[in-house]
Amino acid sequence: MASYRLSELAAEDLSQIFEFVIDNFGLSAASSYIDGITKRFLQLADAPLQYQSVNDIREGYRRSVYGRHAIYYRASESGIDIMRILKNQNILNAFK
Repeated sequence: MASYRLSELAAEDLSQIFEFVIDNFGLSAASSYIDGITKRFLQLADAPLQYQSVNDIREGYRRSVYGRHAIYYRASESGIDIMRILKNQNILNAFK
């Protein structure tokens, strides 16, 4: 089984998502959403090429949408590196 690694920015994104969902929908909803997105990370690690490439944003990156968030990642030898988890952010500014 392949693995995934969160960049520092992706870890911050995930924490902010969790806090937002707790504040707006409660702990149960936040836990459920984070569990689902974590399962998606594992699916991506097992089959990293199944989602579209977004070379126009950053060379080698791919994007998978989960719920209202886009997961930006790149394949590595051991699995995937998750670079950002974004909702409505300006994509060009998010990858500076």
